[in-house]
Amino acid sequence: MSTTNAPTNLQKKARLVRAYLARHPVWCAWQVTYRCNFRCRICSYWKEPHSAREELSVRDFQRGAGNLARCGSLLVNLAGGEPMLRRDLAQVVAAVARWHFPFLTTNGWRVRPDRARELWDAGLWGASISIDYPDAARHDAQRGIHGAFREAVRAVEVFRDTRTAAHQRVNVMAVLTADNQDDLEGVVALAQHLGANFMVQPYGVLKTGDASHRPRPPVSARLLDLHRRYRGFLSNPYFLSRFDAALDGGVAGCRAGRATFNIDQKGLVAKCVEDRGRPVGSILETPMPLLVRRLRDRWRTNHCRACWYNCRGEVEALYTLRGMASALPILLVDAAARNAAT
Repeated sequence: MSTTNAPTNLQKKARLVRAYLARHPVWCAWQVTYRCNFRCRICSYWKEPHSAREELSVRDFQRGAGNLARCGSLLVNLAGGEPMLRRDLAQVVAAVARWHFPFLTTNGWRVRPDRARELWDAGLWGASISIDYPDAARHDAQRGIHGAFREAVRAVEVFRDTRTAAHQRVNVMAVLTADNQDDLEGVVALAQHLGANFMVQPYGVLKTGDASHRPRPPVSARLLDLHRRYRGFLSNPYFLSRFDAALDGGVAGCRAGRATFNIDQKGLVAKCVEDRGRPVGSILETPMPLLVRRLRDRWRTNHCRACWYNCRGEVEALYTLRGMASALPILLVDAAARNAAT
């Protein structure tokens, strides 16, 4: 795809809407690296051997983002691993932002103001920092690094204070586990105190194979109550309402491959991050229309109920009247904020 005339933000939004109406994918998780500096109990990626040599270059991201744009503009979550380990992350963000809406998920370790500002200036639309507990000791133990809580809190403050546009959003992201489900309000309150929004997703057994971390149902009613009482709790109510079902046999009708998909650190495309061992092609070499057809084939035979990650549930919410109605006020608030800033 030619990169001589990149779309404006308004045009990108129109392209995203057209992709949604055409039932093309609207969300992509792009794992920029699987390297990680943490040793989290709720993840096993750090146990696998990974090297920077296997990762895409900035030029590869430029090519891949252009290919991705053949089917519209997408919401692209830049994740891993720990994306901030890449020194060229701002250039990666800029490559993706040319055509799409890049978001970042990070553990927040040693985020500095100059680097955060560089990411915002490159076109980052939102940053989510992982905080699972309202106190340092338990968060540090969960993440396997002393000082993880302190650095995550500081990262929230840094990203908050260095934003360059009204639409740029800073979130605290918590993984709901059996160990923190009774203390989640403390994390929501912490996010509010820090001037950040809050989002949550349930722990997925697929990450480690260890079921002991799974939350104990029922949890949906409690989450919806917190959502009503805390304005900054942004997780879609439809998504929250299905947590109990996800923990009791799973939610049917996964749209992975239809509404969402995954790109790994080598550029290989799969219907979801947990299916990365069965790629359907390469974002660098396979034309996007062919990737979409292959992803749809995987979706048609997809009966998996094993996860309810927010990359699944938040997107699937947009395909229900209830979920879309809940999302619209957030979109309108963002639009009002942008108009007030101009």
